[in-house]
Amino acid sequence: MSRLVVIVAPGSRGDVQPCVALGQGLAVDGERVRVLAAERFRTLVTGYGLGFAPLSADPGEVLGSAAGREWTEGGRNPATFLRGLRGALAPILGRLLADVETGAEGADLILAPTLGFLGAHLGESLGVPDVELHYQPSVPTRAFAHPLAPWASRLGPGARRLSFDAVDKVAWQVLRPDVDRWRAGSLGLPPAGWTGPRRKETPVLCGFSDAVVPRPKDWPDRVHVTGYWFLETPAGWRPDPRLRDFLASGPPPVYVGFGSMRPSEAERIFAAVRTALRRVGLRGLLGTDAEFEDDDLLTVPDVPHGWLFPRTAAVVHHGGAGTTAAALRAGVPALVCPVFSDQPYWGDRVFRLGAGPRPLPLRDLTEESLTTRLLELSGNLLFRRGAQYVAARLREEDGVARAREVLWNVR
Repeated sequence: MSRLVVIVAPGSRGDVQPCVALGQGLAVDGERVRVLAAERFRTLVTGYGLGFAPLSADPGEVLGSAAGREWTEGGRNPATFLRGLRGALAPILGRLLADVETGAEGADLILAPTLGFLGAHLGESLGVPDVELHYQPSVPTRAFAHPLAPWASRLGPGARRLSFDAVDKVAWQVLRPDVDRWRAGSLGLPPAGWTGPRRKETPVLCGFSDAVVPRPKDWPDRVHVTGYWFLETPAGWRPDPRLRDFLASGPPPVYVGFGSMRPSEAERIFAAVRTALRRVGLRGLLGTDAEFEDDDLLTVPDVPHGWLFPRTAAVVHHGGAGTTAAALRAGVPALVCPVFSDQPYWGDRVFRLGAGPRPLPLRDLTEESLTTRLLELSGNLLFRRGAQYVAARLREEDGVARAREVLWNVR
């Protein structure tokens, strides 16, 4: 009898989409798959034939709240970042935990990110195995520092390893009171306490590529760097005629998109983007719901990155893990304009891979600073060669297939 695999995906589209790709691969093996995600992703999940259960934590609402804005604007200090996460989740955390518990009913296997270590609690409650899903390197190593604690890179191997333990401990203490009440109440489990749930034997699936983050030699065998879990563009998908005609009317444009932003900030940023693109003489596609169209610029809402990015000259983006992966796979150079979380880390990886210039933090983006970076991005052929080299390696991988092999042995 096939297993019911429950995948917890409480984040934005960049977090949900790889889970859908992974779930689709598991369904091919005959597994029954249920994805827990925000209601806005119901069609995305069910459109690929997977089960769906809603979560109250809508990432758009979380980021758009006053606490959410304070979280994203809190800088790179990991303690500040994690306290901001607590503030952003506080109004919905109780509902989120209840939704996760309901959605996981009947599961034979739990796949979940490290947020609150939800998979560990659910697995313990249901008496089933759980597997952690990592979208960034989060297992302790002496090779590099935790993406949320880049300052530790300069302090030596021991400090680099400790940075992972520190981030995990702070993250757990931030959410522990609510999660322990949930364990003791609804789940009927003893509180996990100051140390948190046991995870040293838990398998880990890293949904990124060894070509982008070389696997450290000191990671244990339970950690599997599978390669990215790319969700292919649906066979019946077709571009809007406006987009199709714009792409055909001139040289490949530069795609510019930064995810969710406040309307006032989006207006300022995209005004600077339009000016900078025109100064450099580049056509542009602006990833926004706002409507704007000219001979050299076109706004586009939600377009599959796997289809769009290979048709561009370059990509300018915020550095989310999924967008970074899509740009690298397309073989086009990228400029990362990070805001918070792991985005600065991915921007640094793109630069060190030779696939783009140094990151330009979004808070520092002006007409002048972006013009300078666009000249560098479009004028340096080495960036395109670097991106194409990484793309060639990514195309040789099948992250979903590798993850399926690992999960088949988790019983």
